[in-house]
Formats: sequence, structure tokens, C-alpha cells
Amino acid sequence: MPVEIFCGEKSIESAGDRIAALGKKALIVTGGTSAVKSGALADVIRLLGERGISYRIFDKIEPNPRTATCHAAGREARAFGAAFLIGIGGGSPLDAAKAIGWYAANEALAPDDIYGSRSGWRAPLPSVLVGTTAGTGSEVTGVSVLTGENGRKKSISGFGCYGTIAVCDYRYTFSVPYGATVSTALDAFAHATESYFANNANTLSESYALAALPPVWEGLTALCRTGRLPDAELREKLYIGSLFAGLAINITGTLFPHSVGYILTEARGLPHGRATAAFAPLLFARVGRFAPKKAQTIFSLLDSDERTVTAVLRKLTGSWQPFSPEEARALASRWENDVPANFTRSPGSFTAADGARALQADEPPTAFRR
Repeated sequence: MPVEIFCGEKSIESAGDRIAALGKKALIVTGGTSAVKSGALADVIRLLGERGISYRIFDKIEPNPRTATCHAAGREARAFGAAFLIGIGGGSPLDAAKAIGWYAANEALAPDDIYGSRSGWRAPLPSVLVGTTAGTGSEVTGVSVLTGENGRKKSISGFGCYGTIAVCDYRYTFSVPYGATVSTALDAFAHATESYFANNANTLSESYALAALPPVWEGLTALCRTGRLPDAELREKLYIGSLFAGLAINITGTLFPHSVGYILTEARGLPHGRATAAFAPLLFARVGRFAPKKAQTIFSLLDSDERTVTAVLRKLTGSWQPFSPEEARALASRWENDVPANFTRSPGSFTAADGARALQADEPPTAFRR
């Protein structure tokens, strides 16, 4: 994990010398209004001014960033002569910044070429990742999830998909509204549990996952119980938990709830965290069958049980309209000849047929308990 991390209050100032060493021109990559509302954009612009670094802002990154949008940002970075990128926001702008680095350095790439082998490509532009949500862990992972020209979400990964510097100031999460706070916390919970239950988990990944879960679960239960935004102390816990969860999946990758959850985002418009966590109860049910000791470790750590955990997750994810059997089979067909790696590393493995059953179930766990 090669990212240089600056963590804590005013960490943008602590990172100033390292950021200045990256060059004299930066493309700032943002989406929506979070960079402004959080105060992160103002802090970044102030730092750049103090260090004599000129900048241009690309603020067109959408949720679930599209390869075409990132490709356009890469053209803008080249036209401006940017030496590096600064991504500010949640997972979408941070993932986008990683991909834009490749497009900026490799002019011949078409949008979906990003999914290629990268053999012979020039190294991507370096990037500074400034997180404003507590969930994705993108600051510390070598993964970028993009939406291709066919409308499907798919990730790129590897050494060239890390940021260069991560600025992790939990205060930037204060402006995140309740719904997004819930969804990003659910994403962090999914990362930690999926990593812990992964077939390829090791001692280090498990340590990160177990460090992530108590603060994230504390945040989720408070959000569920009160229906109100967290205070500053809980915001900090959620953010640190999300980073530990990111470090965990950086070793193992995710499990089937992520790939199946992509369907809910693409077809139903559910935010990523809610879409992924919708299948967490199904994961717990399978772990209870295939790795019961690991399941019990998690419940003991959270001082809870499967019924309570499932109830909290269902309340926070909300209901979703199941797909018809015909729709589910058609959607799951994408996995028949291109089995996601996170299917095979799931406990008991996972198949396209399993995915189809999950998509048509009113309550995902029931499809595997009959």
C-alpha cells in the first residue's frame, strides 16, 4: 500500500510540502457540491496559492463515475499541462482521479480502454486524494470503480491505481447529509465484513477488518436508533473505521455483495453503500453455513447477534423491489462466462445462479434458507 497518508485535523497543511513537490500545475477533480460544502476545496485552493501552484477545476464527476467523463477530464489535464491531480470528495471523485491519471498520461486511450492490460502504457499522473465521506476507503486502496460505456460498473486495480498522497481529515465529513452518511457507513461495514470473511483473508487483513468494525458498527447503530446525524466524535470514529476497512479490502478484495449490489445501483439507482449492504444478510447466512466460527467472532466483537445485525442493516438499507425471475436470470447472465473474483473468494463460493436467486428474493437470506 504505497499511499503516503496524512491523517487528522488540518492534515492538508501537514501534507503541504509533499504536495508541492508534485509539480506546479494541478487539475482538481470534484463532483456535485461536497468539495465546496465540506470546506476541503477552499483549504486545497488556499494551500495551492501559498505554494505557487496553479490549478484548474474539473467538477463534472457524477456518482458512479463514467469512463467517458474521466476520459474527458484526462484531455483537460493534458491541455492544462497538469503535473498532478487532486481528487476531492467521496469514492466517486477519488476513484475518478485515479483513472484520470491514466487517461492524462496516455492520449491514445479510448474511454473503455481503461479496462485493458495497461501493457506499454505510460505511468499515470500522481494524485492527491482528499476524502470527504466515511465509507469507501478509496484513499488507501488500489482500486477504481468506473461505469463503462455499456452502463455497467466494473473496477480497475493494481499498483498504478493507488493515489500518491491521501489527506484524511474527518472534519470534511461534517457536511455529509444523513442519507449519504448512512450509505457510506454501510459501505465501510460491507468492506470490513467481506474482507474478514474472504477465503483469501490473512492475519493482517483480519486485523484491519476487526479494527474497523467496532467504530463503524457504533455509528450504524446510532444512525439507526436516532435517525440523526453523528456528532464530531462519532464522525471521526466512522472515518477512521472506513480507512481500516479500506486497508482490509486492499489485501483481500470484496465478496459477492459488491458485484450483486452493482445491479441495484445500475437498474434501481440505489446508492452504492445501500445496494451492497442489501446483500450483507445473505452473506452472514452463508458464513453461518460455511465459516460459523468467523461469524461468531464478528457477533461477539459487536456484542450482538445475527438477528440484531440483520435488523439494523435492513432498516438502514430500506426495501427494494425484487426482480422477476426472467429479469434476474438476464441480469445474472453477465457472470456466467465472466465470473467475478469476488464470487470465488466468497465462503462456499458463489455462482451466477446464486446471484439470480438473490436478485429475485424479497429478503435475500430466505433464498438460501429454504
